[in-house]
Amino acid sequence: MLNIYLGDGWNDREDVIMATAVYFNNIYEDDWIEDPFTKKMVLDIDETEIVNTNMAISPVLGGIPITDLSGGVKTLILINNDPTHIYNASQCGDNCAKWLLEIGRAKDITVRLGYIMEFDEDVHTEGKHVFDIRIVNTDTVVHNQREFEHVCIELGV
Repeated sequence: MLNIYLGDGWNDREDVIMATAVYFNNIYEDDWIEDPFTKKMVLDIDETEIVNTNMAISPVLGGIPITDLSGGVKTLILINNDPTHIYNASQCGDNCAKWLLEIGRAKDITVRLGYIMEFDEDVHTEGKHVFDIRIVNTDTVVHNQREFEHVCIELGV
């Protein structure tokens, strides 16, 4: 399940990684990059194709090292491959939301989020069960974008 710490106050924990892109650049492993799931995320988010563990092809930048992938996709790769830490998902844009949900369906992950991410663009989801996200601050599970936004607003995010 996707577990989210909302807002501030989590930064001082030893297991929280705030500077995800820098952390990724120093610890990523080749098998993370070779993983087909990683390749799908990178293609979707960065519109970039991974060629090998050292290089990717961007339509804008051409050949780039893996360390030049976006901060959002680096954060997702970390979340998927190293669930022993809590990563700052505020490094991710809304285009990463579906991937956070997908990873959370496959395994228990915990992230920190400092803004109201759009997990479901359908504003008419009130009362519908679209996803399961546990808000750690309140120990509640929300099931759609409207419920998520209400908790965020209550917590002052």
